[in-house]
Amino acid sequence: MVSPTVELLKSEIPLEQESVVLPQDVTGLVLVDISNGFCTVGAGNLAPREANSQISEMIKESERLARLFCEKKRPIIGFLDSHHPDKPEEPYPPHCIAGTDEANLVPALRWLENEPNVTIRRKECFDGYLGSTEDDGSNVFVDWVKKNQIKAILVVGICTDICVLDFVCSALSARNLGFLTPLKDVVVYSRGCATFDVPIQVAKNTKGALAHPQEFMHHVGLYMAKQRGAKIASEVSFDAPKKL
Repeated sequence: MVSPTVELLKSEIPLEQESVVLPQDVTGLVLVDISNGFCTVGAGNLAPREANSQISEMIKESERLARLFCEKKRPIIGFLDSHHPDKPEEPYPPHCIAGTDEANLVPALRWLENEPNVTIRRKECFDGYLGSTEDDGSNVFVDWVKKNQIKAILVVGICTDICVLDFVCSALSARNLGFLTPLKDVVVYSRGCATFDVPIQVAKNTKGALAHPQEFMHHVGLYMAKQRGAKIASEVSFDAPKKL
């Protein structure tokens, strides 16, 4: 049941979503933080405490798309939080520590590690774009776009309003500055995204916690992504590849 607060939010800042048809031969799939530490019940400090329908749907849709992209041998990049124990990511408690199962893909996606069209990038920050920067100044994500001549990216993952939004904003800014040629479209698939849930009652009784109502923040994350220039898709399909 949708709360009156969420209904009010959606009436005040309505989000128009669209059915997006993507060019199959020039689209890349971006998976953001679909790891145990954020998605698997009881896996860590930021993992759900019980089964969550929004997160479950996100995993299901992400797996469906990943299998489609692999069947077509289209490029996929997956960002995974992977933190050092002595480098906290404030304001959050320790999570997705490098070398632990928290930092690995969820079971439904672990098979991707063996696929030749998949690039896995472990990162130490919210933003997968910034987290792709190497010591020599090169950027794994930028190189991935250019190498595969990607004109559109389809973004899915968690959390809609944090790591997904941060990445989308950086990618759009980089595109606008000409750093990501030939990228044109950044598409966020709403059913392929999710965020976490901390009700106000829980936050009040937890030291240092901030309230984070799931449906509310999911909507805000998608709205902010659209405001930055992303397309928000309620459904996605692919056109036929161009014949040579």
